[in-house]
Amino acid sequence: MSLAAVSPPDFVGLAQSIKRWSRELGFQEIGITDIELEEAETHLLNWLEQGRHGEMAYMAAHGTRRTRPAELIPGTVRVICVRMDYLPSGADPETVLNDPTLGYVSRYALGRDYHKVLRARLQRLADRIKREIGDFGYRVFTDSAPVLEKALAQKAGLGWIGKHTNVLSRNAGSWFFLGEIYTNLPLPIDEPVAEHCGTCRSCIDVCPTQAIVAPYQLDARRCISYLTIELKGSIPEEFRALIGNRIYGCDDCQLVCPWNRFARLTAEPDFGTRHGLDATTLVELFSWSEAEFLKRTEGSAMRRIGHEQWLRNVAVALGNAPHHDDVVAVLKTRAEHPSELVREHVRWALARHNART
Repeated sequence: MSLAAVSPPDFVGLAQSIKRWSRELGFQEIGITDIELEEAETHLLNWLEQGRHGEMAYMAAHGTRRTRPAELIPGTVRVICVRMDYLPSGADPETVLNDPTLGYVSRYALGRDYHKVLRARLQRLADRIKREIGDFGYRVFTDSAPVLEKALAQKAGLGWIGKHTNVLSRNAGSWFFLGEIYTNLPLPIDEPVAEHCGTCRSCIDVCPTQAIVAPYQLDARRCISYLTIELKGSIPEEFRALIGNRIYGCDDCQLVCPWNRFARLTAEPDFGTRHGLDATTLVELFSWSEAEFLKRTEGSAMRRIGHEQWLRNVAVALGNAPHHDDVVAVLKTRAEHPSELVREHVRWALARHNART
């Protein structure tokens, strides 16, 4: 059947089929929304004007194409939004955070790169739709283009944007990835859900660097995820001690969120922990050569920061670790590293330990 032969009533049934197929493909929830993002656009422009995106120039580089889907993909009238849970089993996050000799990696990065997993699964969903109705206009996205995915997910009824600026679901908390299919199919849309943060401010209070400057307002320049992943240069000294042992990302605002008591462990083998990175000692992590780093992070989202930035992050964590001969010794092995970025953070870490002796 061609798209031209699909009459309006059939789109209701098609939407129901799409939701069924998505669950068969391993998505835990799916919603459909229109492309009106005027309120979200205003919020984004204000955020950019305040400079809270830091060095993430790509957030401003595409103009209104991020908030106007039809400008990015002409002909788009609907967005199919999906959710896939990622919380892996393994070492307890709180236990790792409370052991300053271990490196903490954000739970989303412990398994296979989610971009690859979701993009392939979304393509399979699009292929299934095509088998049903014939050719149609679409494009799949997973945090891979100027797409305002959290605002779209909220409009599609997958949850609400919490005070920490992550999408929250009453049934699943926030440990999930988002993906989208932009399409020209005039599918029936789903209703947004109500916001349920209430008077809670746990995420605001727990943030080590006070990056959540007000409810629903994040200053990325203070956020540990930004500092350890997006920031390519030197980490400002005012934040280094506050970073603790977080070497890639930060989950504190999610760990304290009451709604995450409803989160479920992922059923996706690809999101399972690799190479024991849920609880590895900082001394071992800092000892990795570039070749070992590339091997241990193959297929992982962590590889994108590169070995130099990895050493920068781990050096900061070692500077925050308890004083021990092994810590000082491993830091000294990088004291003459070719990269000034690494050397600077090693000097800072060694100075911290020298001050304790």
